[in-house]
Amino acid sequence: MTNNAKVHDSSRENLVDVQPGSLGGWGLLLVTLSFFVTILTFPVSIFMCIKIVQQYERAVVFRLGRLTSNKPRGPGIIFVLPCTDTFVKVDMRTVSFGIPHQEILTKDSVTVSVDGVVYFRVSCPISSVVNVSSASYSTHLLAQTTLRNVLGTKNLSELLSDREGMSRSMQVCLDEATNPWGIKVERVEIKDVTLPKQLQRAMAVEAEAVREARAKVIAAEGEMNASRALKEASSVIAEAPSALQLRYLQTLGTIAGENNSTIVFPLPLNLLQHFTRGN
Repeated sequence: MTNNAKVHDSSRENLVDVQPGSLGGWGLLLVTLSFFVTILTFPVSIFMCIKIVQQYERAVVFRLGRLTSNKPRGPGIIFVLPCTDTFVKVDMRTVSFGIPHQEILTKDSVTVSVDGVVYFRVSCPISSVVNVSSASYSTHLLAQTTLRNVLGTKNLSELLSDREGMSRSMQVCLDEATNPWGIKVERVEIKDVTLPKQLQRAMAVEAEAVREARAKVIAAEGEMNASRALKEASSVIAEAPSALQLRYLQTLGTIAGENNSTIVFPLPLNLLQHFTRGN
């Protein structure tokens, strides 16, 4: 397995030659003829030889199927020979694409639907042209697979709470896999996590039960604190009998302010006992 991996890696590295190598006798003859034809047809041939590369682009030039240099050309004006030279323009700007909804089975056997966004750019134009047929399309497919593989190892709670950590994990995996293609993954974001309807209802019921239990605990603590305060107040009133009379007057003031038509006169129990004894 190790030998096979080494052979695979070496064959992939050979796709981008550091030294272009010799074109051979026939190759040199064709290049020479193309050069003379360009001179003979000047200035008409200048429109075929002069190409413009934008600031955000780079050109990968092939001469008789071989790379002319290990560095891309541009931006600006580049010169190519007709019939023997071909070139491919590569956009160096950051590109974004959305990962469509993927059905994922989490580690705790919950099926969710997740989508995301990937931002990437071409870091090596030559590798993006030579090592892969379509770097952008391959990155699209790899992002979908990586999303399922990374999120499939997480629990539902981790999936809902640690989106930033999962985004970093996906970015590292994608960047490592696309490096031979000359692609640099700059950012990965998880947009939305869609749960099944039944699971949403179950989570809502669970959250409501937790809130109700918490409310009951808070109400019980309030009643306990109130009873302690009443106990302390009764102790103070028992030590000072005049405090009860003041409390009585405050109660009358409150009743008179709220209900002017209703006045309550409590009678002392000692007075009632006096009349009872007389009978």
